[in-house]
Amino acid sequence: MDEYRAVNRASWDERAPAHAASPDYAVRRFLDDPAYLSEVVRFDLPRLGDVAGLRGAHLQCHIGTDTVSLHRLGARMTGLDFSGASLEQARDLAARTGADVDFVEADVYDAPQALGGERFDLVYTGIGALCWLPDVRRWAQVVSTVLRPGGRLFLREGHPMLWALDDTRPDGVLAVAHPYFERSEPTVWDEGGTYVTTDATFTHNRSYEWNHGLGEIVTALLDNGFELTMLMEHDSAPWDALPGHTVKGEDGEHRLRDRPWRLPQTYTVQARLRS
Repeated sequence: MDEYRAVNRASWDERAPAHAASPDYAVRRFLDDPAYLSEVVRFDLPRLGDVAGLRGAHLQCHIGTDTVSLHRLGARMTGLDFSGASLEQARDLAARTGADVDFVEADVYDAPQALGGERFDLVYTGIGALCWLPDVRRWAQVVSTVLRPGGRLFLREGHPMLWALDDTRPDGVLAVAHPYFERSEPTVWDEGGTYVTTDATFTHNRSYEWNHGLGEIVTALLDNGFELTMLMEHDSAPWDALPGHTVKGEDGEHRLRDRPWRLPQTYTVQARLRS
């Protein structure tokens, strides 16, 4: 496990400056417009509801754009991530925008200790987080530990059906080629580039990922003291997850060009920790 974590951290550390410089993360817009929110948070506003005054923890916060967005909505936020380079960018964004946000460097599985045993009103986790974790039940236990009784989890993630697809076939067919359900061994990737627009080149290109079926995620939450209050599947993603197959809509979300109703690309889960 230490090897998986070290390899993945090296990949994120190398990519963090490129992500902060890419127009896709819109750091410039955060600096120019005090009311600007990340596309991810803006998409979820109808489901997120009023967070003003809530004490929130953003687990796996990366460069902090969603964390700062939640702060702008009135939540008192702490972001946590295992990548020191990502947190360097997050702290810079918070400082330059005047956002009073704390950032803590730690692996998500170590969050209860790293956050000093604090219990939060809201735990937020955004797109592209759970696939880096080998054990979704252990993650759900962590979330239940850092939430106060009655507190709320808000999770928007890439759909496990999306993660299971292979979009590289020469015939253009989207094929189910990768695990849908969680497996002990990771899927190993060795690919350059990243998911945002950038001219940067990278040397740390190996990564380890795990998929988690939707039922596995929900069951893990139920078994750790949660009651489900929302489960919505979306036909879109906030990045181009399937290049050549999607089109970007006016809402900034990417959907299949051909019959988008065939594929859930993301989902939203909300759950309350029982008192």
